Amino acid sequence: MTATGTFLPKPGAAPLPRMIRAQAALETRMLLRNGEQLLLTVVIPSLLLVLFSTVDIVDTGADGRAVDFLAPGVLALAVLSTAFTGQAIATGFERRYGVLKRLAVSPLPRWGLMTAKTCAVLVTEVLQTALLTAIALALGWSPHGDPLSVALLLILGTAAFSGLGLLMAGTLKAEATLAAANLVFLLLLVAGGVIVSLDKFPGGVRGVLELLPISALSGGLRDVLQDGAG
Repeated sequence: MTATGTFLPKPGAAPLPRMIRAQAALETRMLLRNGEQLLLTVVIPSLLLVLFSTVDIVDTGADGRAVDFLAPGVLALAVLSTAFTGQAIATGFERRYGVLKRLAVSPLPRWGLMTAKTCAVLVTEVLQTALLTAIALALGWSPHGDPLSVALLLILGTAAFSGLGLLMAGTLKAEATLAAANLVFLLLLVAGGVIVSLDKFPGGVRGVLELLPISALSGGLRDVLQDGAG
């Protein structure tokens, strides 16, 4: 027996952790179901790793096996594709279609939405890393260094690229974000130390390229995984 005007169960927002988990699961499913996102996050890095490790197309400038040089760079590329390119495009179109505006009036706070998006990116990157590591090991990769250092570098790279991607999505129109994010992806693929060593570039150009986040991430991963540095 309840008083007039009361309801059982009592209506209201779900607990905050449950809302974040639900939003993170939704963001992850949307990310993995998107064909363009899968092309950027899974297919292209995997193909690049296999192609340039088995066929002598590009001079990586590395001593020893090509896969030892390429694997850390492709891991950095995977972080770039998910945290920057994929997130910028998805968030840009969510902004255009009013999804973010509608979520803003839901019980989920803004920081909760950002946490959910970050969790979705991290889950995707774990899957990427596992797949690319398995492919690289099958190609004869012999990694060195501390796995915790690798994890720290990947987390820092994710934070940097996520911030840049969300900045682009919140500043440009959706179509401009789509074009700019893909263009940046292609440029950094070529000039970010991913498949070609920065030593191959002229001194002045190399000094500029070394300041890019992708160069710092690929170089740091290579120092740890190839040279065993801290």
